[in-house]
Amino acid sequence: MASKDPLVFFEEWFADAKSAEKSDPTAMALATSDASGNPSVRMVLLKHADTAGFVFYTNLESPKSEHLKARPRAALCFHWPVLERQVRVEGSVEPVTAEEADGYFSTRPRLSQLGAWASRQSRPIAGRFVLEQAVAAVALKFPVGTVPRPPYWSGFRVVPDLIEFWQQRPFRHHDRQRFTREGAAWRQEWLFP
Repeated sequence: MASKDPLVFFEEWFADAKSAEKSDPTAMALATSDASGNPSVRMVLLKHADTAGFVFYTNLESPKSEHLKARPRAALCFHWPVLERQVRVEGSVEPVTAEEADGYFSTRPRLSQLGAWASRQSRPIAGRFVLEQAVAAVALKFPVGTVPRPPYWSGFRVVPDLIEFWQQRPFRHHDRQRFTREGAAWRQEWLFP
């Protein structure tokens, strides 16, 4: 844990996770809260991380998107059990640009693109057949060629102001380092486990 830049440090741990973890190392818990402050958490996938923040994509009409519009702050948690590591992130949230969303959407498998058009994410459905019918209808709308990004599908970037790294050690003598943004710099401190 020698690096003083937590985003570089995250890249190193993320590379380790991509090599070692059996399940999806991009999976992260995303915690949001609604306009009344009621918390909600769910798993999403990290699609990009750099010095600007941590990016994920979703339906803009979903509850998580509504939460982020009302309260543009979120927390993330990565857990990599094989490595016995965890990373927590807290920060403000901003939408990605249309160009970023278009660029990522174009890399998705065609069936995932059709699914983005067909899904009314988190709304009640009578059964799986209704989803299959919706996907079939969208496939007829876009039978060949490029599938454009739906106007209600985009991404968010969590801009971190806190990143905490946790490494499991024997007898619960874990390593914990917290980095807190102070302007353009990061303050680093060790924490009791």
